[in-house]
Amino acid sequence: MTYFCSMRVYLFFLCFLFGISASFAQQKWDLKTCVEYAMNNNINVRQSVVQQELSGLTFKQSKAGIYPNLNLGGNSAFNSGNNQDPTTFTRVTENYLSAGMQLQTSADIFNFFSKRKTIAANQWEFLAAQANVGKIKNDIALSVANTYLQVLLAHEQVNIAAVQIGQTAFQLENTRKMVAAGTMPEFNATQLEAQLAADSGNYIAVKGNYNQALLTLQSLMNLDPGKPFEVETPSVDQIPVELLTDLMPEYVYAEALKNQPQQQANAFRLKAALNNKAAAKAALYPTLSAFGSLGSNYLSFNKRPIYSKLITGYQSTGLVADAGNGVLYDVQSPILTNKDIIGYIKPGTFSQQMSDNFRKSLGLSLSIPLFNGASAKTNFERSKLNIRSIELQQENDNQKLKQDIYSAYNAALVALQKYTAAQKAVDANNQALDFASKRYQIGALSMFELISTQNNLLRAKLDFSINRFDYVFKMKVLEFYKGAGLKL
Repeated sequence: MTYFCSMRVYLFFLCFLFGISASFAQQKWDLKTCVEYAMNNNINVRQSVVQQELSGLTFKQSKAGIYPNLNLGGNSAFNSGNNQDPTTFTRVTENYLSAGMQLQTSADIFNFFSKRKTIAANQWEFLAAQANVGKIKNDIALSVANTYLQVLLAHEQVNIAAVQIGQTAFQLENTRKMVAAGTMPEFNATQLEAQLAADSGNYIAVKGNYNQALLTLQSLMNLDPGKPFEVETPSVDQIPVELLTDLMPEYVYAEALKNQPQQQANAFRLKAALNNKAAAKAALYPTLSAFGSLGSNYLSFNKRPIYSKLITGYQSTGLVADAGNGVLYDVQSPILTNKDIIGYIKPGTFSQQMSDNFRKSLGLSLSIPLFNGASAKTNFERSKLNIRSIELQQENDNQKLKQDIYSAYNAALVALQKYTAAQKAVDANNQALDFASKRYQIGALSMFELISTQNNLLRAKLDFSINRFDYVFKMKVLEFYKGAGLKL
């Protein structure tokens, strides 16, 4: 009865394995497709693209700044009470509507150099933003490649665990036959049943690792984790890897300085900083500008009466006239009073008033920076410090790149040695298991020793799988720095 239960466990796991494979029988993703999809959909990449577009708008706006500005304005108002007539400039007490239009322009004549340098700086900043997008894409591509290889590693470990279950189940079947024939004790079968349960638990664990690796890859790609997803699983032996001797650190570093986006972005930012410095220096000099304007006014009011005047008296003006010999006369003015209406003043038509009130002006404006809170000089000094800061950042990034490449080379060298040693360990444990199985069949080896030998082989295979994928990834990192891209 126990034997049939064990076989059912074995068959359950085989069906589970094949069932998972069948459920994912759909379009599979290879590394190239995963990387391209992540580059287009990863949130960090999309954010960097937005920053690039903002930088592009700044560059575009600065280019438009070299042209004269032109502004058209208008106004309309209702006036009540004592106001100044906007056309005759006399004081009136009445209600009226006024309107006006102005067209103004201005252009820099001298200090145009500052704008030119600002445009150049913004252009280099735009190129730096583009390079930064490439840098973010490279980071995502490297993360996707690493996770992709982790998925392949987990998949291979699932297959190894499944094979281990099959081997243990096969041994259990043979042992059950020998127990039934009376050539082996029941204890041996019990031990194998326990080993089958342990192998089944190991299978569940590595299967969980495989699913988790898939979820991590989906997250990097910004894919819905609720949808089925599976990657192509090429044999690791078929993944092309360059020779380690062709990826010496100094050579890879020299190539990386030319092709890595981070280094390109730093070079662009340094050029932008140099142009910003020139623009800040130009702000220390006078600015000569030309300006001009066109304008006119319109006035709408009720017709105004014109009265005949009647002198009703005189009043002192406060002035005196010297007649000579010490004789002074008070200067008086007549007091006029409205009498009869002799006519009316009416506002002209809109076109007539706009024509009659048309005015224009043209001039030059000179601005000499004498004292402005030291802002111009401070900006110039700040621009020089900014250059130094970028140079230090560039030096730091180059140093880090070199250190990363040497670390990657050393890691690849160690991974190759571990990979070679793991291969030898698998071969040795395969041979040991073959001898152990034969000795067990003739009763010269205990079940505990057979299981230990089998577990040693399993661990050796898992170590070999890990070291093989680790070696491949380390080599892919070196190829990536060299500029060969990512390919499996």
